[in-house]
Amino acid sequence: MAGRGSPAGGLEGASPAGNSARADGAGDVLSAVTTKSAPAAIGPYVQGMSVTGGCRLIFTSGQLPLDPASGAFVGGGIAEEARQALGNALAILAGAGARTEDVVRSTIYLVDMTTYPTVNEVYEHVFEGHLPARTVVGVSALPRGANLEVELVAAVRV
Repeated sequence: MAGRGSPAGGLEGASPAGNSARADGAGDVLSAVTTKSAPAAIGPYVQGMSVTGGCRLIFTSGQLPLDPASGAFVGGGIAEEARQALGNALAILAGAGARTEDVVRSTIYLVDMTTYPTVNEVYEHVFEGHLPARTVVGVSALPRGANLEVELVAAVRV
């Protein structure tokens, strides 16, 4: 059984990458976790994120590409929809005192997986310099006929 207190719960070969997303002198809150015992990340994300003590977690509900002022879907195609959905989720986190750099986990639901490369480009731009753990899931349908939905989790030092 894995030992307590060791990197990544004691998984052999797993260690923090030293790629801390946020530090404020009291110790890192977030750090990327990488291991040669699992496949390497194949996109703009990391294998895992470690969140250490002294922080609070903020979870967003799934966000659709809706304009907050009108409540209508944004136009312009999947890239604009991805920007809007990510922006909506980041706005919720900002309302709770979190920044883009505090995001530790994201989940993206796509109705059409052929849009993945475009969504991936938008995602990479939004999270430039900071790559949270991520899952992309192909689904048959989303609420209100949306093409994608985004959920984020952030960790903020208390």
